[in-house]
Amino acid sequence: MNEASLLLCCDMDRTVMPNGSTIEHPEARPRFRRLCEHPDVRLVYVTGRHQALVEAAIEEYDLPQPDFVITDVGSRICRVEEGHWQDLSDWQQLIAEDWRGYQHADLAAALQSIDKLVLQETAKQNDFKLSFYAPLDCDEAELCQTVRAQLDALGVRCKLIWSIDEPAQTALLDVLPAGADKLQALLFLKDTYHLDAQQIVFAGDSGNDLAVLTSSINSVLVNNASDEIKARLKPLAADDASLYLAQNPDNLGMNGNYTAGVLAGVWHYVPGLRSFLEQGET
Repeated sequence: MNEASLLLCCDMDRTVMPNGSTIEHPEARPRFRRLCEHPDVRLVYVTGRHQALVEAAIEEYDLPQPDFVITDVGSRICRVEEGHWQDLSDWQQLIAEDWRGYQHADLAAALQSIDKLVLQETAKQNDFKLSFYAPLDCDEAELCQTVRAQLDALGVRCKLIWSIDEPAQTALLDVLPAGADKLQALLFLKDTYHLDAQQIVFAGDSGNDLAVLTSSINSVLVNNASDEIKARLKPLAADDASLYLAQNPDNLGMNGNYTAGVLAGVWHYVPGLRSFLEQGET
């Protein structure tokens, strides 16, 4: 990547994928695809999805092919060249230190006595992401405390990510190395490719993105984010130059939803691309 490159980092679900209930602007995705074809733009998808689901989403929603993908909530980073995914082994070695030599199967076995946890399907696991289903009505704090206590006894440094799959009406618990998340993965890319902070723009919509949205990385919250997330971040955006809230209408005359919000964030942070963005689809 050269000194003029923009590393455009986007969450997928309800950020570049219009799979929420809010209306997508008809010009947004075509203009987003055009931006990603710019020779100085490198696209990174930053998602909780695993590889097969990322590839399925790209095909279903006609999304541009990425240069990098951070998958599985930050536990895997891949460079993508001509459809071939190549793991960044330095990242894997770095986060492996937190698991103190234990393998995925070892940690799964250590937690199998917790009857409220059900191991998710193999496709949803990787070497550094241990994922479970849990009852929607269980005590999140108590369950996480039990998991952490058993892993602490092994000397494992972990991060627990709790979320809700509303359509399936189930809770999800991801166990990651302590140093693995979306923010740390982005900072790793920044350092690996010797990028200046101003060369990165991140776009997201949910609580899963808060670590990045509230960091020093230039970030945009798309307009279709929940009212709860907007209310939480609005006071921060008033004082933080690295956080921008896309609105309706946005600064490109669209509605700020999904990829329209991504484009509005790039317009806000990267003045050198404004004339290109304003041209629309050609």
